[in-house]
Amino acid sequence: MSETVAFSKHSVNVFFHILTQCNLTCCHCYINPDQHGKNTLSIETITEWLNLFVNKTQNANLIFLGGEPTLHPDLADCVKAARKMGYASITIDTNGYLFYDILNKIEPDDVDFLSFSLDGATPETNDRIRGKGCYNQCVSGIQKAVKRGFKTSLIFTVSNENIHELHMMPDLVSRLGMDRFFIQVIGIRGKSAAPGKDQLQVDRKTWTSLIPSVAVQAADLGITVTYPKVFLNDAEAFECAGQVADNYFIFPNGRVYRCPLCEDYPLHSFEIKDNKLIPKEKINEQDLFALNIAEGCVMNKLVQSGNLSYRDDGTPEYKIACCLLKEEVAARKTAK
Repeated sequence: MSETVAFSKHSVNVFFHILTQCNLTCCHCYINPDQHGKNTLSIETITEWLNLFVNKTQNANLIFLGGEPTLHPDLADCVKAARKMGYASITIDTNGYLFYDILNKIEPDDVDFLSFSLDGATPETNDRIRGKGCYNQCVSGIQKAVKRGFKTSLIFTVSNENIHELHMMPDLVSRLGMDRFFIQVIGIRGKSAAPGKDQLQVDRKTWTSLIPSVAVQAADLGITVTYPKVFLNDAEAFECAGQVADNYFIFPNGRVYRCPLCEDYPLHSFEIKDNKLIPKEKINEQDLFALNIAEGCVMNKLVQSGNLSYRDDGTPEYKIACCLLKEEVAARKTAK
């Protein structure tokens, strides 16, 4: 059975940004070239770096990202090299343009999933966020991938710009013949953290009233859904993926992070130098993971505290969950 990134305890996920170049200019893009680099890694370097992480466990999931990873001319060879190394699953995250004829350079057995990003159920909403014409291009890419027999998933990053169309997404994902639906929370990093940006994250009431019900709606259509809980009540325990899972976010300049919320800052846990994985000196993000605060996620408190709310006595009304530990709703029937 095809698997993909596992947002759960004890999982190992390798998020490999093989370049930062992209053909789109999405308004919430988290890539920060000043922190992540502007270079495109050679296939020789990619292969060396893949070898650094495959032996972390026999069950490491690999996700190729960018920028737009299909802009890398050697992506097909990277995929095949990773398969030979023994990664448990291989996923390509793409905006759907599928450069370098990638669908004809790899086979469905070479990757477990092609994961497409779409941030609206209509061209009007999606293209306002991601760029003119990209809705139709992405849908066309999905249709080609499904026709070729690839397993596909869709990523929808929820914001105040598109929350009004979230309820329309399960039907779209089903009609396109896709297998999985990832609902993402927008992180205040990269472009979304730029000065003057309006509040993009939806509030607690909106999130908790809509996201779980849409997940059930999609599951009833035969689609497996993954989404972050985000908001925890007092009775729910907070856990940090930095403590209970192994996630590695690799960037072309050699930085390796464990938490995506840290990526706008030089707080990375490791650095790759001369093709060796070297732990960073204190203080880095790992020194913060063990901090126990009433608000839950310490990184959320530090870098995007606008989603917190407090009682009159100064205590938080709720905790913020780790963005890397998510809920999964399994498909409840076979899709038509």
